[in-house]
This record gives sequence, structure tokens and C-alpha cells, in this order.
Amino acid sequence: MARIISFIENEMPEKDELLKKLYPKTGRSYILGVTGSPGAGKSSLVDRLVSEIRKRKETIGIIAVDPTSPFTGGAILGDRIRMNEHALDKGVFIRSMGTRGSLGGLAKTTKEVAKVMDAFGMDWIIIETVGVGQAELDIMYIADTTVVVLTPGAGDSIQTMKAGIMEIADVFAVNKSDMPGSDGVAAEIELMLDLQDDHIKWRPPVVKTSTLNKGEGIGELLVAVEKHRSYLIEKGIFLERRKERAKSEALDIVNYQWQRLVRQQLNLPGRVNQLLEKVASREMDPYSAAALILEWIIADSGLKKNN
Repeated sequence: MARIISFIENEMPEKDELLKKLYPKTGRSYILGVTGSPGAGKSSLVDRLVSEIRKRKETIGIIAVDPTSPFTGGAILGDRIRMNEHALDKGVFIRSMGTRGSLGGLAKTTKEVAKVMDAFGMDWIIIETVGVGQAELDIMYIADTTVVVLTPGAGDSIQTMKAGIMEIADVFAVNKSDMPGSDGVAAEIELMLDLQDDHIKWRPPVVKTSTLNKGEGIGELLVAVEKHRSYLIEKGIFLERRKERAKSEALDIVNYQWQRLVRQQLNLPGRVNQLLEKVASREMDPYSAAALILEWIIADSGLKKNN
């Protein structure tokens, strides 16, 4: 599994064929997203959640998305450093991924890495996002349940009101609840949910957690996640979401392949570069140049424009 993930992350030529072979084995894992601002204690919370899930003898794949090193291109933070309690557990597979310039809190290949873990039979896949704040919304397009982690004393309640984070949260975890102000953060979230109650069918529960000592609220957090899972299944939302994501994924692949096709053409010497030189010298406007480049690519690919 580790080798296949490396192939995918490094965009090796074998990547597409590997994913095609793995696809029939996917669709069984439950994907849990954990997101929130930097320093909210997401990694420690995931560590505690994993311990709780492992009591049931269920297997877990963890994708920890970290900032990318500007020198190596790899993840700056180490996965096993933060979750070393489970590093040698054969029922837990941990993988750190660098964002490699991607915005939205995830790496470009996060979805594909999750598919690999799914195909290898993981019961749960937990994706911990990089923690970038208001733009960190990509997780909602991958996770079945999204836990938004907030902390007292970090201005999180203000951030919550500003960002689209209210819309992506299926469960709120007020972490570091041993600190002063946790009751206030929980109350503010409940107040905001009261204002939105008429517009939402599922009311996200607010769970106070602490990763210190005995891990206060961790069991309750897992129960809240399970309740959301049951809600999705009972209302038929779970299957509907999976169908829509499958359609979107096919279109995403088309878009990616198209971009790759364009990049290949741009790297070739000849008429495209000559055209770009005309744009650079203002002999031609970029819109006309773009239209011509598209026409050439379509013609060279044997595609019909009206298709």
C-alpha cells in the first residue's frame, strides 16, 4: 500500500492503471474528515479517536495533510512523531502528505490516496487537513462526516462566523476543554446553530473534548460521528452523495487529463510558442491566441469541437 501511494503522489506513469485495478474494491470505507485552525489539537484528537475506534477491532487509514517543505517537497511534520502510539499497530496505517502548493487544506492526490486505503480494506479513513483557516473547505467533497475542531482563547468563534465552516461541519469538537472559555465557545456555536435551525435538516452536535489524561469527550465525539453516519444512511443521503461524488470525480479526471494535454502542447517548440510570443509582444490579444491553441489541440487530438 505504501508503494502504491508513493506512485500516486509522484504522478508515476503507472498511476492510472493502478487506480483502475483498485477501483472495483473501493466504496466500503467510511471517510471522516477532521479540520480546523492550526494549533487546535487536531492530531492529538485524531490520535485519541483512533484509540477509541481500535477498541472495536476496526482498521483505520490516516491521511495527515501537512505543509510542504520548500526544500524537499515532502511533509514538514512527521506522521509517526505525532501519533507514535499507533505507529506499530498493524490495524492502523498512517501517511503524511505535503500539500505541494494545493489550497483548500488537502493535497491534490488526497482523494486518490484515500481510494488506495479503501481498496486495501480499511474500515475507516481519517483525513486530517493542513489547518489553513477559512479556505479549508475541500474536505467536504471527500469526507462522509466532517468534524470541525475549535479551541477556546483562539478567536475561533469569530472565525466560525466569518468562514463557511458552519456549512461544512457535521460535528463540532470544542477541543482543549480543560482550558478556560470552552463553555463560552460551545455556547456561541449553539447560538449560531439556533439561528440556522430552520435551514438545516441535521443539527451538528457540539462536543467538548480534551486529549489530556483520560481523554474527556472522545467517546462522545465518536458517538456523535456514528449518529451522523446513521442519519445519512437512514435518509438515503449517504448513497446519493457517493453517486454525485463519483460523477464529479469522472469530470475532475477529464479536466485533469485535458490540462495535461494542454501542458504537453505548450512544452512543444513550434506554433504554440510562436503564438505566445505574439501575445507577449502585443501583436495578438490573449483571447484570440487561447481560442487558436484550443482549436489546434482539438484537431491534433482527433476530437470534434461539437462534442
